[in-house]
Amino acid sequence: MAGISRPRGTNDLLPERRWAMEHALRIGLSVSSQYGYRHLETPIFESTELFVRGVGDTTDVVTREMYTFQDRGGRSLTLRPEGTTPVVRAFWESELRQAPLPARLSYWGPMFRYDRPGRGRYRQFTQFGVEALGESDPELDAEVIAVAWRWLEALGLGGTSLQLNSIGDAICRPRFREALLRHFEPHLAHLPELDRDRLRRNPLRILDSKDPEVARLLATAPRTTDFLCEGCLEAFARVQEALSSYEIPFQLNPLLVRGLDYYQRTAFEVWHEDLHGAQNALFGGGRYDGLSELLGYPACPGVGFAAGLERVTMLAPAPPAAPGPLVWALTAQPEGAGAVIRIAEKLRGAGLAVVADAGGRSLKAKMRSAERGGAGLVCIVGAEELRQGLVTVRRLGDGTQASGPADSVVETARALLQSSE
Repeated sequence: MAGISRPRGTNDLLPERRWAMEHALRIGLSVSSQYGYRHLETPIFESTELFVRGVGDTTDVVTREMYTFQDRGGRSLTLRPEGTTPVVRAFWESELRQAPLPARLSYWGPMFRYDRPGRGRYRQFTQFGVEALGESDPELDAEVIAVAWRWLEALGLGGTSLQLNSIGDAICRPRFREALLRHFEPHLAHLPELDRDRLRRNPLRILDSKDPEVARLLATAPRTTDFLCEGCLEAFARVQEALSSYEIPFQLNPLLVRGLDYYQRTAFEVWHEDLHGAQNALFGGGRYDGLSELLGYPACPGVGFAAGLERVTMLAPAPPAAPGPLVWALTAQPEGAGAVIRIAEKLRGAGLAVVADAGGRSLKAKMRSAERGGAGLVCIVGAEELRQGLVTVRRLGDGTQASGPADSVVETARALLQSSE
């Protein structure tokens, strides 16, 4: 069929899929609110510099994936590729920084990355996440993980595992970087150009490589946890103790890093058994105590996670079907269109969802549509009802019906609904 197709890497969220995402989001917001997280929303586009400084100019996101443009004033703007950096900016530009800390915040909305499309991965995608700002206690890291884990439990999404690591901080990470460089230096000639560039600009990024040769070398590479300073070791132990108190199982994964430069200390991912290879992570998060300073603000610790709703709902059990209109108002008489519209408006005014079918199809065809649409009641205006100013209300479940004045259709409908309970 000729026409203009949607852009590659985008997805039309048809009603059933959109309903599944709304269901997952409602549960996520409900679970996070139980832990004290309040919702906020940031703009879809931000200053490009916000992401260059915050996400890191050596990351794939900044170097290859951002949708950046100039506005009419010559300012460089970027469609947000992730949600944490805008939340930190909003924290500093509002009264949130003066509220009791930590500031527990949740968010959701569209994100944009020019990435290779894959299973459940799109160039425009929707993220749900939480951030906790202003507190460095490791127990807060475990709380953020608990929000994510309880959300998945509430969705009924099984087959997951929590992968946990510490990637150190500014005190101990330099020693690990040096050891990593020494390990890979004899093999540089055999590495892809992308991974050689990663080693040159940000050696930790090599841990995230999907190249088979790099994976072979990583099997004997130094581990981040072997170089942790005393402070990072203590923090990592407290995170694990807190997770045990939450009764959340986890696996230590010394090769785990996160894809953005602002992470330090705790890093985690949730993996799913149906995802394999380079895309086995369902979502992840971690601690980012240095991000505020990268953005030019005072120091402020933070920790959070973000999940793509498309990917989560692809794996989660299907939610209960979306409620359809409860009532259909029908007529097969062209002159009855006005009566059907007035009846439908009366019922809508009483809080009921109503489809008004006043078109030219037969009454039989319209009844079939009402049944397929999940209607509980149909309001029929036939030739006789039209002459007498009446309406017949029929309960589809058992065929029980009652006729009455069109002006009293709300009372007639409610009486049939109540008698069916």
